[in-house]
Amino acid sequence: MFGYNEEQLSQFGLTVGVGAFIVYMLFVIAQLARESKAGRFGTFVLFVVLAFGMLGLFAFAWFV
Repeated sequence: MFGYNEEQLSQFGLTVGVGAFIVYMLFVIAQLARESKAGRFGTFVLFVVLAFGMLGLFAFAWFV
């Protein structure tokens, strides 16, 4: 497709696609913190929990 083979498209999807999805998740968490008026500590907790979730995703992807 468009002069790329399947391996190149998969690599692009994994690097750019997953990276864009993670940035989008950060945006969603920031919006959630802002709309719920979580304050500094609540926002910090939300982002820490999200970071643990992303760490779990990376660990799962690394070991599988």
